[in-house]
Amino acid sequence: MRLPSIAGRLPRRAPDRPRVPFRTRLRRNRGRLLRRLLVTCLTLVVLVCGGAVVAYRLTVIPEPHPETVVQSTVFVDAGGSYLGRRGPVDRQEVPLSQVPRHVQDAVIAAENRSFRTDTGVSPRALARAVWATVSGGAPQGGSTITQQYVKNALLTPERSLTRKAREALIAVKLDRTRDKDEILEGYLNTVYFGRGAAGVRAAARNYFDVAPEDLTVSQGAALAAIVNIPSYYEKAGSDPKVTARLRDRWEWVLDAMEAAGDITGEQRAAARFPAFRFYPPGGTEGQRQYLIDVAAQEAADRLGITGDQLARGGYTVHTTFDLALQDATAESVKDRAEGSGDGGVRVHTAVVGIEPGDGAVRVLYGGADYARQPFNDAVSGAVEAGSVLDPFGGVRLGGPLRGLHRSAAPTPLRLASAYAAVAADGVYAKPHTVTRITREGRTVHTARPETRRVLDGKGTFAVTARARQDFGGQAVPLLPARAGGEEGNGTFLTAGAGGGITRRTVWSVGYDSRLTLAVALFADRPGAKKNTTVPAQLPNDPSPTGYAGELAGEIWRLAGGS
Repeated sequence: MRLPSIAGRLPRRAPDRPRVPFRTRLRRNRGRLLRRLLVTCLTLVVLVCGGAVVAYRLTVIPEPHPETVVQSTVFVDAGGSYLGRRGPVDRQEVPLSQVPRHVQDAVIAAENRSFRTDTGVSPRALARAVWATVSGGAPQGGSTITQQYVKNALLTPERSLTRKAREALIAVKLDRTRDKDEILEGYLNTVYFGRGAAGVRAAARNYFDVAPEDLTVSQGAALAAIVNIPSYYEKAGSDPKVTARLRDRWEWVLDAMEAAGDITGEQRAAARFPAFRFYPPGGTEGQRQYLIDVAAQEAADRLGITGDQLARGGYTVHTTFDLALQDATAESVKDRAEGSGDGGVRVHTAVVGIEPGDGAVRVLYGGADYARQPFNDAVSGAVEAGSVLDPFGGVRLGGPLRGLHRSAAPTPLRLASAYAAVAADGVYAKPHTVTRITREGRTVHTARPETRRVLDGKGTFAVTARARQDFGGQAVPLLPARAGGEEGNGTFLTAGAGGGITRRTVWSVGYDSRLTLAVALFADRPGAKKNTTVPAQLPNDPSPTGYAGELAGEIWRLAGGS
């Protein structure tokens, strides 16, 4: 059987064709490839731009974090010197109009020289930050002032590409919808300057003890230089190495200000590196908390708010205290070694100074260490009166002093106010520690002396006469004459409970028409139960009466020279 031939049905093999080189094919198809690439790029650009537009429109500028807008309340003494603060953050807002232009220019020169003209972001700095985030490198600086404000006040400190992109979008939108001055004001009120200071007002106070409007060109440039590494530069003035490094950066800021025309060549040549307040603060800072406790309670009561509301309210409480005299009193007590006696006996010293007829408390020493003993001996300590109340015997007392005769253990504050009424010819003035309360430059409360006659002329004469007769008090000029005034003649007496080796308390009281001073000495020792104390006799060395008299005399001399 013969099989059919399939040769005719198989396709003939085509002759070999030369292969076209790749370059030739690329050249032939280049136009088509370029068109495709262009279309792809345009599509990506449209998608990116469209996405950016949509993201921009959907971006909402968030409200500042509560912790960045909360303000502390600051306490100042009668002369305006900083006493202390209350609140979780040391920050008080200040309008940009109260920040000198040279301070604004210094911050711009140090942090973002194109701030007045940029769009709110720095593409180069943004790219560096993105790369650092992707590669896990160190955080990158160089952000614009707008971005720093967004990061510090409006967003969390999270490090991620998403947060960085959101930061940039918010910064751009903020720049397009807010005035540059508004952004700069927000930044200056929230940026951290070290020393616990958030914002330029707290920084001006903590570094130079001045209000922001009083900052000099040199001081403003120094604060601007500190923003770069605040936790490091906050030691300027106390650490020579830190001070030298900050000085170099300060010079750099001033040079940039001169180059930009913000200051003249004469101003640059005249600039001198400023002196800083010592940091950390001295030991008297803790003792001042006794004063702040009393003034804060009084201020809250005057405003009808809670202590927490006061601490977060951004108030400035102007107190009656004489801070120089207060600190000198603390040092005098320390120098006289109030220390301990045998058997764990601890000697307490309380000092109160009141202005007769007004009730302003000038001195209030409540204890040696607030951290160890927050209880204020001057305000709340019940000190055995003994014979110190004898001059009031048989005298009719009215108003707040009614029943003083029967008070076995008055507080030093109450006793001082009683003798202040004698010094004011029988007019009692309620003790107060607050004169004025302001907020954002506006006065919200002004104190008025609360006075009432509690002794007639015969009664005041009788008290002074008995003090002189029974306790050796003399009509001597306790306070030297001041400009335009007369010498203050008054009485000084020392009394107390017990005598000799059984002396339990000692009072030294002096008063004239300008100041009433009460120094109280008493002692305690550990009680049978844990964390309790019981009264104890005063140690005889040094002599408690001698100690009290010397201390009172020293404070009188300090007050006379103030």
